[in-house]
Amino acid sequence: MIADIGLITLAIAFIFTVYATFASAYGGWRGRWDLVESARNASLLAFPFLTVSVIVIVYSLYVLDFSLAYVYDVSSQAMSPFLRMTALWGGQQGSILFWAWMMAGFVAAVLLRKWDRDREMMPYFTATAMLTTAFFVGVVLFIANPFVRLWHIEGAAELTQALFQPANSMPYYPEDGGGLNPLLRHFGMIGHPPTTYLGFTGFVIPFSFAIAALITGQSRGDEWIRTTRRCTLVAWIFLSIGLILGGRWAYDVLGWGGFWGWDPVENAMLMPWLTGTAFLHSVMMTEKRGMMKRWNMVLIILTYSLALFGTFITRTGVISSVHAFTKSALGPAFFAFIGLTFIGSVIILYLRWDTLKSEHTLESFISRESAFVLQNMLFLAVTFVVFWGTIFPLISELVTGIKITVGPPYFQKATGPLFFVLVILMGIAPLLAWRKQAVHTFGKAIWMPFIASLGIAGIWGYTHRMHPASILGLWLVTLTLSLILAEFWKGVQARRVTRGENPLTALFNLIGRNHRRYGGYIIHLSVVLIALGFIGDANFKLETQGTVSSGEALTIGDYQLQFEQLRGYPGSDGREIVEAVTTLSQDGEAIRTLNPRRDYFTVQQQPVTVPGVYSTPGKDVYVLLVGWDDSGQSATFKIYVNSFINWVWLGGLMMIVGTIIAAWNNPGQREATYVLKPGALTSHPIFQES
Repeated sequence: MIADIGLITLAIAFIFTVYATFASAYGGWRGRWDLVESARNASLLAFPFLTVSVIVIVYSLYVLDFSLAYVYDVSSQAMSPFLRMTALWGGQQGSILFWAWMMAGFVAAVLLRKWDRDREMMPYFTATAMLTTAFFVGVVLFIANPFVRLWHIEGAAELTQALFQPANSMPYYPEDGGGLNPLLRHFGMIGHPPTTYLGFTGFVIPFSFAIAALITGQSRGDEWIRTTRRCTLVAWIFLSIGLILGGRWAYDVLGWGGFWGWDPVENAMLMPWLTGTAFLHSVMMTEKRGMMKRWNMVLIILTYSLALFGTFITRTGVISSVHAFTKSALGPAFFAFIGLTFIGSVIILYLRWDTLKSEHTLESFISRESAFVLQNMLFLAVTFVVFWGTIFPLISELVTGIKITVGPPYFQKATGPLFFVLVILMGIAPLLAWRKQAVHTFGKAIWMPFIASLGIAGIWGYTHRMHPASILGLWLVTLTLSLILAEFWKGVQARRVTRGENPLTALFNLIGRNHRRYGGYIIHLSVVLIALGFIGDANFKLETQGTVSSGEALTIGDYQLQFEQLRGYPGSDGREIVEAVTTLSQDGEAIRTLNPRRDYFTVQQQPVTVPGVYSTPGKDVYVLLVGWDDSGQSATFKIYVNSFINWVWLGGLMMIVGTIIAAWNNPGQREATYVLKPGALTSHPIFQES
């Protein structure tokens, strides 16, 4: 009965989303504001109905209603109540419902907050946003329905899954379910999917406003950009958090000692992040100088399409990945929707291309404008490289019948130089003036950080006998870090001289007076720290593997790992644990007991390797239990020493802080923006009526 309520509310929500899509589009076209208002009400109602569906699924997971095929697949009696409820996004059907629910929530929030302020764009914003919502709700209702039940047909060898009772069948109630994939029982995967979905769905909002701005002529100015700025930042930071949590999950669970492997699903998340980052920088040019309007539209269309593409890869299993779900019937529907929306967006952009002319042109190659243009070109280049490497196995299989795997070496060699220039630009761009930068002034600002960073990297590299590539990477990080910190130093010194503030007060007030600028600098600092983690992972990682008996030790660098004993015991969630007791020493002095282990989930018959880790600010000692003999007197271990790895997680935390600061409105202060020229708007019926 409870499940029936969820199914009914899902169907009603689908009707509302379809109606809202067509009613708002037609109302905007014909100047029928009554239809637009009706579409708004339908959009607002879709969210609570979807909320009921989500609550029903969560409740079914909590009470273990195994008559639902979805509950049977992703939960079990051994799982904790909390873990059972997080299984909402642990399977195919539940995750898509979750996606649709958050999308409807985003749209409802915008319609409640922006309706009166952005009335001109609302008909087409509603139509565009609800079209995406209707697609996902329709996929849940007709293809991947979590309310499908289990039925037993007499004489049949297998159970039947159907919404309604087939002929000659009886309801089937299993005693226990299959349980959630053991790899997903980690805090990183508990938080990773929701934050990723929030990032993907959040980018639908600026995309919908962009399409609305194109249709109504609002794209000539920057109003749509200012309207969506905060939402874009929210979407971007959630996608960033999703990437960081996904990396942490890979580091803790997958047992290969790394956090980024250029997996297809990782790449699918990275691509909209790259274009979204480019978009956030590009819109500054429109706000400040009335430039790069076409760039903005191209970038937000790409970001939206790549967000759908990421969902397509993850949900359909069309490309093999440890992160992806199994292959399903979702592929054709997703492929068709992505293609149609992308083509439709490009057509609208083409028809409105002439309305997106810049009011100014580049006046100098040494300027902030030129740095932004170069930066966007680099972001798009990286995106293309990653996209091609991701889809090439699929293309090769379709054309030749042979799937050719594209591994990390391709991505590292192709993207490394591009990321190198991007990181340099993060430090240099803030030093450049708008319109034109005097060469001698720029040289005066950069020469001291340049010499200092070169000296630090050279001395560090020589004393540690590092590879030239490592020295170059450290120089890059040091230079960019110095340039960013110099901006904070100059601002603090100016406030000390003019206002007599102490350094801490001056820093606090400096950030408080310009959240956007200095929040952006903090984000740049976070990227530098993350880059340091990648440099350490690529150049300084140590690795060894060996089998030792009780009392013997393995050596790696200046560390020694002594094997003491094995012990086994039952764990939670229906797992059996074999744990090694080891002692980690450095230069012969014991520093930590590590307990790497192997968890075996009996129901799924799947092992999961859990590392023992000794962390310091500079490095991690990462120990894996690979195997053991039957007597338990000897064991095989794999050991990694990961340099600078923790700077990745620190950079991720700093990125969150910086984004919150950048998104925070300065009280009583409004930044100067590009002003739309009189008479620029089209004579749209909605404008006349309102």
